Amino acid sequence: MHTGDWHLGRTLEGRSRLAEQEAFLDELVRMADDQHADLILMAGDVYDSVNPPAAAEQLFYDAAARLTDGGRPLVVIAGNHDQPERVSSVTPLVAKRGITLVGLPSAETVTVTASRTGEIAKIAALPYPSEARLNELLTADGNEDELRRAYSERVGKLMQMMARDFSPKTVNLAMSHIYVLGGLESESERPIQVGGAYTVDPSALAVGACYTALGHLHRPQAVKGEGIIRYSGSPLAYSFSEAGQAKSVTMVDVSPGTTPVVEELFLSSGRPLVRWKAKGGLQEVYRWLEEERDLDAFIDLEVSLTEAMGMADIQRLRKSRDGIVHIRPIYPEMEALELETERARLPLPDLFRKFYQRQTGGAEPEDSLVDLFLELVDEEETEQAGVSE
Repeated sequence: MHTGDWHLGRTLEGRSRLAEQEAFLDELVRMADDQHADLILMAGDVYDSVNPPAAAEQLFYDAAARLTDGGRPLVVIAGNHDQPERVSSVTPLVAKRGITLVGLPSAETVTVTASRTGEIAKIAALPYPSEARLNELLTADGNEDELRRAYSERVGKLMQMMARDFSPKTVNLAMSHIYVLGGLESESERPIQVGGAYTVDPSALAVGACYTALGHLHRPQAVKGEGIIRYSGSPLAYSFSEAGQAKSVTMVDVSPGTTPVVEELFLSSGRPLVRWKAKGGLQEVYRWLEEERDLDAFIDLEVSLTEAMGMADIQRLRKSRDGIVHIRPIYPEMEALELETERARLPLPDLFRKFYQRQTGGAEPEDSLVDLFLELVDEEETEQAGVSE
């Protein structure tokens, strides 16, 4: 079972998420038992900060103990939010229980045995590899492309060193906390790279693993590359950019020499994050509140107004629902600016689809119509270019 990005101790604008995180860990333990999981891989970001609150640490230790009941191994790597020595500091106390905590990058392969089947797994487990944690300067050249290439090559070399222990008779796995090119980000992942420099090419993970378990990106997703490479995603939505995302853990069924069967197991714990856009003003918001819309959710509220919102309205909204996190009044001139910004950001085919939907009351244009539109635009641009020449 592959999971990651727990971010224990994280808050949402000062609102504690510990109760939701506790509910997730209860659900994870039940899932592991129900699925008869032989091994748990936790792909980094156990905590949300290098100095997590005691309650967050207690949640982790309790979950680790329950997940390993009956001799099931648990392998945990440090993410970019974690203090690596802190994650691995309790190793002397937990190693005999089948808990492996990897704080800093090394060339050692993790070996575990499934008590149920006797099968052996070899895991190339690479915690978040910053330059400081690699204890080396990757390149003296400030060129971004050179830095990314050097970083990617170093990750690849470490993976290759660990993969030397892979065998046809073992289940060969890889795990890391990195940003692989091709993955989709959301706002709640604090960047581990500047300008895309600290990214890894999928080819660096081509070391013969049948499954590569990744952490860092919060959206569950597969990445193109050798074998199966997958982010499990975070168990809870940690920013409104994740509103509407289905959260999950990944179950992998594999034996030595076979192709893994991957199943996404969806989670039910955690309060949803939703965005309300009240074009009808405050009256529309009050109606939604009376209807108990999204009763258990955290809400990012955007309300269209023609007059300034008073403090009395803000206080009334806050008192009516504790889940309202943001209140953003939008005035006509702001809406026009936002529309212009959206238009500048969208690709031309998407702009045409939006226009068509507005004109037809929501109908979707056929692909042939979109293609025809793009051809006409191309012809117009070609004619204009000829005139200007």
